[in-house]
Amino acid sequence: MLKDILAISGQPGLYKLISSTKNGIIVENIETGKRMPSYSTAKVSALEDIAIYTQDGDDNPLSNLFKSIREKENGGAAIDAKADNTKLKAYFETIMPNYDQDRVYVSDMKKVFQWYNILQKQNMLGLLDQEPEAKNEAEETK
Repeated sequence: MLKDILAISGQPGLYKLISSTKNGIIVENIETGKRMPSYSTAKVSALEDIAIYTQDGDDNPLSNLFKSIREKENGGAAIDAKADNTKLKAYFETIMPNYDQDRVYVSDMKKVFQWYNILQKQNMLGLLDQEPEAKNEAEETK
């Protein structure tokens, strides 16, 4: 489940939510393990809440995209985010052929590949297999 993995605007990399404070949250950099505060003025997005625009209007959750990359690469790393823009677009089309080419920019693709490679390098791709519906099913059976 990607709800505790965060992207913070203006900060490189990905962060894990550690705890909440009165003025914000405490996060830990996934790669370095360094903890820092993130104040309420920063734009923080959980990877679970990020989706990619599609041509048919249904946004595709980032977790589905990560699963497609993992399947294509057999659990290995994706294309380097610093690759040529033409190669990035071609690779992105192989994993998500129906993305909205007018609203999904190369910079967005770079972030997707960078984030995927961080999770892959840290052996955190197993988070994709954890279903968020588990909590909802437990509530329905009550």
